[in-house]
Amino acid sequence: MWMELFDRLFPICRSITGNGVRETLRILNEYAPIRQREFPTGTVCFDWEVPKEWNVRDAYVKDGQGRTMIDFKANNLHLMGYSKPFRGYVSREELLAHLYTKPDLPDAIPYVMSYYREDWGFCVEHRRLPEFTDDWYEVVIDADLEDGYMTIGEGVIPGATDREILLSTYVCHPSMAINELSGPLVQTMVYRALKDRKDLKYTYRFLYVPETIGSLLYLSRHGEELKEKVEAGYVVTCVGHGESFTYKKSKRGDTLADKAALHVLKQSGKPYKIVEWNPFGSDERQYCSEGFRLPVGSLMRTMYGEYPEYHTSLDNRSLISEQVLQETADMYLAIIETLEANETYVCTHVHGEPKLDKRGLYPYTGGTRTPEQKLRILQTTHLIAFSDGRRDLMDIAETLNLTGKDLRETALLLEQHGLLRNVRSPELQLAGEPV
Repeated sequence: MWMELFDRLFPICRSITGNGVRETLRILNEYAPIRQREFPTGTVCFDWEVPKEWNVRDAYVKDGQGRTMIDFKANNLHLMGYSKPFRGYVSREELLAHLYTKPDLPDAIPYVMSYYREDWGFCVEHRRLPEFTDDWYEVVIDADLEDGYMTIGEGVIPGATDREILLSTYVCHPSMAINELSGPLVQTMVYRALKDRKDLKYTYRFLYVPETIGSLLYLSRHGEELKEKVEAGYVVTCVGHGESFTYKKSKRGDTLADKAALHVLKQSGKPYKIVEWNPFGSDERQYCSEGFRLPVGSLMRTMYGEYPEYHTSLDNRSLISEQVLQETADMYLAIIETLEANETYVCTHVHGEPKLDKRGLYPYTGGTRTPEQKLRILQTTHLIAFSDGRRDLMDIAETLNLTGKDLRETALLLEQHGLLRNVRSPELQLAGEPV
């Protein structure tokens, strides 16, 4: 199913504005509800403003014999992003001044854009440069670059509290696989898995934004609200390729988002590496900027800039697989389940060990015990011993080589018997649970 969705989305010409973004969001809306929000050209977002809207109908270069040398319809990466409309005949010298190649990858069409300076250009495989021998070329860029709108997609799953988990991805790159479609696909897989849940503690917000300008625009309108409500967040990008995981920490480095992601990765048995926050990357740069410092990290596979096909036409379907996409979505869901389960308790019985057997929490007789009984006893004794109001379930689970969600059922049982008290903040207290 997900690769079929990939095939529908891959040919669409996306940029930071335009019909490609709207069409992408419309298709994704078939899988999970995404509301499109429009912001007009000139809308100010901090030091930036929404640019003109760009839409392309056709673009090509023909030689003196009328042969098509470069064709946007064959691959939308052939046209430099945000190229202004143009029609005319140019000399070979002028054409070459507007051609972009990647010499170190001679078979690749590079991804080039000029969002904020009006210009035009084409991108072509470096090995093809010797083909351009004519003196004159016909250049056509049938496009609109005019006042319009920037589109942002947003979906929300309400939980029992208004405390939020934020997931954000971008929908502004043309036909590339790892560095574009893997993010929206995995985020939508997670969104779809959660959308009908009625037992969620947190509210979940899913953003589909043009990279950089889109997150800045959203923060300019909702940043203070996010500062108040977001408990953890992740930028979903570059999640479709690679044997191992990469986790890029939030700028603060010690947030609940970081703790949950690294806890689950450690217990998963999967290979992974940790990257400290830095200003090169995706929208974590904006969410973690000094004015907001949101608890936002990024769980990736092979990250941007670390594979040779990055920002080229070689970043295509052959590099990703549904198995890797699903595995990454499952890792995000495991992090979410850990966040949902995680609580901090204090043991109410502090004078020695409580007598568990009289509460039905420990067998009266010794002898052979099943593995399940042994595990429950280990969980029970460790929760009682380490629940000091500072350690949460993730901390205690690490002493047993488990994940925090594995302790949730036992913790609730001990809470029902009055041996543990939840110390979460009042706004996170769910209806019907003891304070």
